[in-house]
Amino acid sequence: MAEVDALPYIDQGYDSTGVREAAIAMVEEECRRYRPTKNYLESLPPLDSTSFETPAMTHEFERLQNRLPMETLSMKRYELPPPPPGKLSELNAWIESISNSMAQLEHQCVRTINLELMLDYGCESWKAYLDVLTYMQARSQNRLQELHKEIQEVNWERKSKQMKAGEKLRALEEQWVMLVSKNYEIEQVCAKLEEKIASLKERLDREDKED
Repeated sequence: MAEVDALPYIDQGYDSTGVREAAIAMVEEECRRYRPTKNYLESLPPLDSTSFETPAMTHEFERLQNRLPMETLSMKRYELPPPPPGKLSELNAWIESISNSMAQLEHQCVRTINLELMLDYGCESWKAYLDVLTYMQARSQNRLQELHKEIQEVNWERKSKQMKAGEKLRALEEQWVMLVSKNYEIEQVCAKLEEKIASLKERLDREDKED
């Protein structure tokens, strides 16, 4: 891969004719030289996509893979069935039924207590939660502003360095043009002098022959 030495703040001519075609040709040439193997990721360890799965997630993925319908919510725990018809005269069956009824009653009492607690403390708890969210949002906004500032400083520093480099490059280019022009002028003068010397030499040779 060729080293990137462009100076986007001072370089010109990106929209000139042929520049885009030349860039595309360079990319295509690089693609021709890079020929990946069939499995170019074979050097990497195998991906473990199940490390974060819980048993419930695994069960649900298997259900989706087998295209099975989702299980409906079971309401059996909330039912209060009497003893089976064949056990209406058995004491243990009635004791079990009453025990289930008492468990359901206790569950409803707990729900009532939770609702009362939520009415008493839910608003304050929600306010505290919102305060935490507001604090996290403020910290994120401050960090975002800091990152924007750091990016801007990096861009300004890059632009400043490139502008200074551009001034130096322009000065060197002007010096190069001046030296090339002087060399051309010197070559022209030397060529004329060589012609003049050759002409004088030719005239002296003719005069020597005439004498």
